[in-house]
Amino acid sequence: MSEWSATEWSEGCPGQAPLPYPFYVDIVTKRYFDGVDNKNMDQVLNCFTPDAVLTEATSDTVHEGREAIRAMFVKLFADFESIWHGNFVHTADPQSNAVCSQFTVLITPNAGDELRYENCNRFYLKDRLFHRVTVYMSGDNLLKEGDA
Repeated sequence: MSEWSATEWSEGCPGQAPLPYPFYVDIVTKRYFDGVDNKNMDQVLNCFTPDAVLTEATSDTVHEGREAIRAMFVKLFADFESIWHGNFVHTADPQSNAVCSQFTVLITPNAGDELRYENCNRFYLKDRLFHRVTVYMSGDNLLKEGDA
C-alpha cells in the first residue's frame, strides 16, 4: 500500500511503488482484456479499485465507480456477440504506475457486421489495480452508460 491516502492520491503522483514491467502487461492483456474478450465480468471488475473511473475520452463519457463500470460492461456484453483485443503495443511508466496500450479491437454487434477499431487506453494503477482509465476510440463510442 502506498504512503498516500485516498484523498492525496492522483495519477502519476510521486511516491508510487514501481511494479515490474511484466505486471503492467499482464494486468492489461491477461487479466483485463482477456476478461473482456471472454465476457468474464468478475475477471474484468477484479482489475479495478472500488472507486475507479473509466472515461471514454472521444465522447467524454465517464463511468464513476466499479458499479457504473460493471453496468457499462453488462451493456457491452449484451450488445455484442464477439469481442477481440490484440496487436498490443505497451508503454509502461513504473515510476508513475501507469501504462499506455495501443491495440486493435474486432467487435461484432448482435446480428451485425464486424467492426474494427484502433484504440489506445491509458491506465493509472493504485494499489496494483486500475484506478483511472482513459479510453481513446477510433470510432463511435461503444462504452455506453449501462443501467446500474
